[in-house]
Amino acid sequence: MRIAVVVLVVVGAFNSLTSGRLSLAQWRDLVVFGISQGAVYGLIALGYSMVYGVLGFINFAHGEVFMIGAMTGFFATAAMVRTALWAAAPFVALFVVLILCMTVSAVAALVLERVAYRPLRGRPRLVMFITAIGASFFLQYTVRGLFGPAPRNYPPVEVLQGWLSLPGFRILKIHLLVIVVAVLMMTLLYLYIEKTKAGRAMRAVAEDQDTARLMGIDVDRTIARVFVVGGAMAGAAGLLFGLLFQSVNFFSGFLPGIKAFAAAVLGGIGNPIGAMLGGLILGSVESVGPSLVLFGLDIPSAHQLKDVVAFMALILVLIFKPTGLLGERVSEDRG
Repeated sequence: MRIAVVVLVVVGAFNSLTSGRLSLAQWRDLVVFGISQGAVYGLIALGYSMVYGVLGFINFAHGEVFMIGAMTGFFATAAMVRTALWAAAPFVALFVVLILCMTVSAVAALVLERVAYRPLRGRPRLVMFITAIGASFFLQYTVRGLFGPAPRNYPPVEVLQGWLSLPGFRILKIHLLVIVVAVLMMTLLYLYIEKTKAGRAMRAVAEDQDTARLMGIDVDRTIARVFVVGGAMAGAAGLLFGLLFQSVNFFSGFLPGIKAFAAAVLGGIGNPIGAMLGGLILGSVESVGPSLVLFGLDIPSAHQLKDVVAFMALILVLIFKPTGLLGERVSEDRG
């Protein structure tokens, strides 16, 4: 089966590349769009991966924490666009909106942990799993009840319209902003986890909670901090998603959340670097895969199957490497 899959991918890619259907610039644009889309998935996936690394369960409500960040971004940009700051310094205004989105999502994640998950800690995983699904629906329909089901369209951001020309290369300004902000956020998170006392506490709790407690680490506070950091990353992803796709509603967290979870599994669940890598790969495969493989196999309406391609890529990786690209990180008592 593995050989058959590899042969199909190679044949499809060869036929697409030799047909000349797309120019080099069009292939490049697909890759850039895939990376920007994957950067958003990566930021969301960090929350899934960090919570799994510490508590060993999948927080399915994390997609709704992302959606709350995206909705906050809509209301904040709609309010900010009428201010003098927006006209005089639009990037400063966007930075203010970014901080607001991260704060609101972080608070939502913290409340989720404190109210829904902490009282159930130590119960069977199935209890936590069902609670996470229930929390997801609760957040979705709370936002629907408050703001209605209609999509909310982000106001146009003039400084992000059009292309930016670089030597021998051009890129949409919004794609460049998404990639730069996502890489910056991922780098800061990596340094926070690896270089700070709080980050070392997170890694210790992820490794063994009892030993971490004996070493004087406040486990409850550290777990809450994990939710806050993951929520903040999801809030940043929500604003970038809104700027990229221009529209959000109460259901916007579902599909990106599922794909981000797939990205976390693809990179190695529990592994933050794997989550980042998985997001970038999944976004790129989703963007390039239909044109590269499906068109080469003469499959009609290939781009309508982009979600199928993304999840097929996940299945293929797990067939060849069941623990994900960089391997899972779970403590021995949960592994």
